[in-house]
Amino acid sequence: MSQKFDYINHYKIDAKEFNYFEERTGATEHDERRVHEYILSKIPNKIQNVLDVGCGSAWVASHFANKNVEVVSLDLSMENVTKAKNNFPSPKHSQIIADSFKLPFSKNSFDIVIASEIIEHVFNPEEFVKELFRVIKPDGKLIVTTPYKEKLRYYLCIHCNKKTPVHAHIHSFDEKILTKLCDSKEVKKVVWFTFGNKILIFLRTYVILKFLPFSIWKFVDQIFNKIKNLPAHIIVEYYK
Repeated sequence: MSQKFDYINHYKIDAKEFNYFEERTGATEHDERRVHEYILSKIPNKIQNVLDVGCGSAWVASHFANKNVEVVSLDLSMENVTKAKNNFPSPKHSQIIADSFKLPFSKNSFDIVIASEIIEHVFNPEEFVKELFRVIKPDGKLIVTTPYKEKLRYYLCIHCNKKTPVHAHIHSFDEKILTKLCDSKEVKKVVWFTFGNKILIFLRTYVILKFLPFSIWKFVDQIFNKIKNLPAHIIVEYYK
């Protein structure tokens, strides 16, 4: 199921059918929040600009709105970038409709490039990472998050009678796969971490854990993953 498909039209339609800006609740909201916090914890304080690839709800622009950091929200969908612009208007926030495999930026353009929960959807992860890494400045980094060792599931499409991947996830990743995706000579190092213990998620502990600051939640999560190593996510940093 990893073959190339018409992803451009697919995600244009996807953004029309599903509102990425609708309010999240419960376990979903808590899980997304922790993914975002984990990413932000990996971003240095002094940066000039950030590229958010597959911007979705534009949470990156929301976070940096008043921090004197230029944010580019990039998406295939007019709907998503328009909502990003309307929801988070700022001279430091720009929006671009573009294909992440053909970024309209020159080499060494951004301090940080973020691709959060995107790579599991793309048909060629290696080319995806290579193109994102191209636009990072020297001493900058690419930050990628994705489900960890996800068991891919499929439905039978009622329209074409072919197997269709759930949530359009066409790849499953672990640290071995992700650390080998970028073979550029400019890669200084690749660092990865896993997080989001599935037992904590299954037991719906978010009703309590949602009140914890990120640092304490992270500690609790690490303890549970030492007891039973069942992380839901992996975050990878590719340093240039």
